[in-house]
Amino acid sequence: MLDFLKNLTDPNSIIMYGGLWLLLFVVFAETGLLVGFFLPGDNLILLAGILCQARPELMNVNYPVMALLLITAAVLGNIVGYWFGRYAGEKLYSREDSWLFKKKHIEVTKTYYQKYGGNRTLILARFLPVVRTFAPIIAGVIKIDFARFMLFNVIGACLWILSLSGIGYFLVKLFPGIIDHMGYIFVALIILTAIPILRTWYKNR
Repeated sequence: MLDFLKNLTDPNSIIMYGGLWLLLFVVFAETGLLVGFFLPGDNLILLAGILCQARPELMNVNYPVMALLLITAAVLGNIVGYWFGRYAGEKLYSREDSWLFKKKHIEVTKTYYQKYGGNRTLILARFLPVVRTFAPIIAGVIKIDFARFMLFNVIGACLWILSLSGIGYFLVKLFPGIIDHMGYIFVALIILTAIPILRTWYKNR
């Protein structure tokens, strides 16, 4: 079980052993399932773009098809999260903390809604680990109009997928040897995406 969870948090293992379908599931789960917040969505999408250019045999699809499938998975994930929040999300406030669920994750996400409003949060959350898992759930809890939710759901998914996968795809064209330095890129991406969350947490403290 521990080996399975370890593989799910390692972008290389996800693509090497699971291929495109596991990649799509992880993107869906991180944005649509409550327990998906620990999954490495940003790094995975970046790596998918790199491998689609450097090792296309692993993806078995060209870049436009891969990007479209990833956007679809991200949009569907948010829809599931929205309806979960709409019908059962309020129960989260009375739920006890566990290793998979922390109330502070909800509080950080609510802070973004209060600061930026629902529309901007649904877009910004795509680029923020943890927040992107809980943003659609909170949208359902506060009953944001579904049509408006879908508009910003699609916009956010397109920006998230196309920016990260596109950077990876075109980086390989510019710097063919970059695939040998993926570890450094992943660490830098983790730090960059964690900074806004840490700032929000610190201000709340």
